[in-house]
Amino acid sequence: MPLAKLAGNGDPGMGRVVRTAPIQQRSAERLDALLDSAAQVVDEVGFDRITTAMIAEHAGASIGTVYRYFPDRVAVLEALRSRAMMRFRARVAEEIKESDPQNWWQALDGAISVFVDLYRTEPGFHIIHFAERQTFDGNSDEAGEDSFSARLASVLSDEFGLDGGDDLLFRLEVAVEIADGLLSRAFRQDPEGDSRFIAECRAVVHGYLVSYYGGPGPL
Repeated sequence: MPLAKLAGNGDPGMGRVVRTAPIQQRSAERLDALLDSAAQVVDEVGFDRITTAMIAEHAGASIGTVYRYFPDRVAVLEALRSRAMMRFRARVAEEIKESDPQNWWQALDGAISVFVDLYRTEPGFHIIHFAERQTFDGNSDEAGEDSFSARLASVLSDEFGLDGGDDLLFRLEVAVEIADGLLSRAFRQDPEGDSRFIAECRAVVHGYLVSYYGGPGPL
């Protein structure tokens, strides 16, 4: 199972937005602490209102420290989003490895469970929607062969025998969009998530993909 590919190798999105790449462990820890603070501030005020000054104050650092690593607030938020996606992919790979799913739906259902858990436990996780507010240059770490959908398609094709290719990738992209929209709505006002939207997410994604690939049975 190509779980290593699903988890990803490092964080390519981070490299594009960090002004000074950390070399020593202390610098890496300082950068991670800044992103931790940014995540907390995002939860408090939202990513539309966050400023570099807020991040510096929350981290107990100077504003110069923030600008040492990031040119502006947008770069901080892009780096935070890249880290959130990296952690999501890694957790999905870990979940599939540990749960040993017996069919493609169990693997996808595990990915949905990871998404739900990160919404509940990972500070600032809804930063994953930040890209929807921005205009990028097409070099996103979530584009093309590096997208989560493409990585997941490889797992489902190699391990569970789903026909690979463009059709599977497209249908997984649709499924991810459906799940993302419904789960975002589930956590819009409830930090634990509205159980009705979470259940409907599973049912809709399951029904959509079963219509193309058959089995496994009803939830």
